[in-house]
Amino acid sequence: MALVRTVTDAGVTTMTLDSPANRNALSTPLMRELLDALTEALTESSVRAVVLSHTGPVFCSGADLKETAEARANGRVPAEMIADVLAALWEFPKPVVARIAGPARAGGLGLIAAADIAVCAREATFAFSEVRLGVIPAVISATVLPRLAPRAAAELYLTGDVFDGSRAAEIGLVSAAVEADDLDDAVRRYCDSLVRGGPLALAGAKQLLRRTPIRAELDELSSRSAGYFRSAEGQEGMAALRAKRPANWVPQG
Repeated sequence: MALVRTVTDAGVTTMTLDSPANRNALSTPLMRELLDALTEALTESSVRAVVLSHTGPVFCSGADLKETAEARANGRVPAEMIADVLAALWEFPKPVVARIAGPARAGGLGLIAAADIAVCAREATFAFSEVRLGVIPAVISATVLPRLAPRAAAELYLTGDVFDGSRAAEIGLVSAAVEADDLDDAVRRYCDSLVRGGPLALAGAKQLLRRTPIRAELDELSSRSAGYFRSAEGQEGMAALRAKRPANWVPQG
């Protein structure tokens, strides 16, 4: 069964994350399908823009922590492959619009930040939850930090607190936050505007917006992230999450 479904209409390809059973977590199979879908959209001249959407109530819960916990010491954890996905989205020469109807966590925020335009429902929630698992938002920083107001980034990276769609728009994580009933119309309006641009001009405009290459940065951040996931603290954080208990570093009192 496909984990990423694609539909093309009027020059717009919608790529839908379709793994609601694990809250559209970024598993290796899902990321491979997403990369394949991007490659196909890149080579198809009739595709003028891409929408990244989701089924189920959750946009994306981040890296697949079950797969991460099962990875061998020398195996590649999903967080490392997220770097490939973020690079593909960031460097994609056609406009990418993220449609967020529900919660996004950790790596899911990296996807949102990698898109050119992101529209969310106001009630959607977000969190950089990594530190509460004993890991860090390393890989996603390549796309997230250029978007966020610095003070907001410090607050949200360090606390791991949840924030809503309106705050996401205020700090630059998303382009707009709208009522849930208006989400699809808002995405459609953006797409209608995007397909009016010349394909070469759009690609050129994106190059102006992406003047700093991120692949080397992603390689370094990916290695750093993997170290935290494999660390004793990261293993404890994931074990605590699975057991639905506080991690052993949380003060008891």
